[in-house]
Amino acid sequence: MGFTSAWSISAHEDAFITELVPCLGPLIEAEETEPGARERWERWQTSGVDDDLVHLVTGGGHVQRLYRGLTDDDPFCVMDDVWGQEGVEERLFFSAFSKDWAVRGLFQAVGPARAALLPGWCGNFVLTSAEVRDTLPRIEEALSCGPLEKADADRRSGLDYLPDEESVLDGPLRMWRLAAQARIGLCGVSLVLD
Repeated sequence: MGFTSAWSISAHEDAFITELVPCLGPLIEAEETEPGARERWERWQTSGVDDDLVHLVTGGGHVQRLYRGLTDDDPFCVMDDVWGQEGVEERLFFSAFSKDWAVRGLFQAVGPARAALLPGWCGNFVLTSAEVRDTLPRIEEALSCGPLEKADADRRSGLDYLPDEESVLDGPLRMWRLAAQARIGLCGVSLVLD
């Protein structure tokens, strides 16, 4: 069965980030506390077993609810309310793959120790401008690399990019630096498009 996954990192003013926290925060926490999630994370951290990584990045379906809307009473959805914001395309990293997950590719590229430096849970996070600045050194440690190391990491990711498409190593680092310099927050969402 085919699917297309997407991972986005978008930069927003703190006022909007503050609105996102009560919506996205509990869904990310639910993914992290999904039965078996922590155990899979620990197992992947120590052994690098890909089956555990696949289960982690596909998640428990909590964040996925943001794709179409949370409920009939709360129609908030990522496509309209986050990706559809005016001017967001200038402050957006968006990576979509058929039959694969961008976050899985990133984690395979950098390995368990560096993946553990990323905030949130498996590509999902909502950070204020202060949190972006606080986490930038960890992101630079996790994602910065020289040309040879980057070529090897891109190979390990297993992802095939279109010409001029930003990689899962470059896009997140660009977004963190942009947000830190502009003193704005970040929202990361990984889900399946249908």
